Amino acid sequence: MIELRPDVPGTVGFFHTAQVHVATFEALSRELMSSARTVHRVDPEALELARQDGTGERVRAVVAGHLSELREAGCEVILCTCSTLGEIAEQLSGEGLKVIRIDRPMLRRAVTLGPRIGVLAALASTVEPTARVLAEEAADAGADVSVEVSVVDGAWDAFLSGDAADYRSRIAEAALALSSRCDVVVLAQASMEPAAALLAGLTIHVVTSPRSAVEAVAAVVPSR
Repeated sequence: MIELRPDVPGTVGFFHTAQVHVATFEALSRELMSSARTVHRVDPEALELARQDGTGERVRAVVAGHLSELREAGCEVILCTCSTLGEIAEQLSGEGLKVIRIDRPMLRRAVTLGPRIGVLAALASTVEPTARVLAEEAADAGADVSVEVSVVDGAWDAFLSGDAADYRSRIAEAALALSSRCDVVVLAQASMEPAAALLAGLTIHVVTSPRSAVEAVAAVVPSR
């Protein structure tokens, strides 16, 4: 599915694996890069394929196909909002197409906020790609960090069932459990961002990905 805004300077593509992200990232786009044209492509089955088969050639081909279609729609910059598929999408940057993964800007900031980093994920398939980019950003920053990763029990089932309140609650409870052992808690998936509102009282940092990712896109989207 592709949704378009009127033709205005600069074209940004979004590759999602959940329909719910379209509204979130369209709102951020209007706020942070209001002159950009946006194109949204949604494929939940791509994430399910990655969960079943890992991130091999079949998954890579699916992601490449979506990026190609976004490019054909005029996109010069693409944000992959799926943290499981972001690594593959980022690797497909090139030849005039800039692909940004949802979690890199967030993790770049996280390594500057303290040495003890807690990472929460709703999906096990998110853990390895998140850990790799976190290690890359720590190395680039010269930061000596320790990382504790937790997959939140029952969270993804709550998300798939559409029970947003239960999903937020499970994320928040897991963050609270990590908070005494960490300087910063990373909510690894874009869908987890609403749980941050339940953690406003924490004295540690809680970082989420949607806003920082769109800010990174806004910094590189071509203007006319």
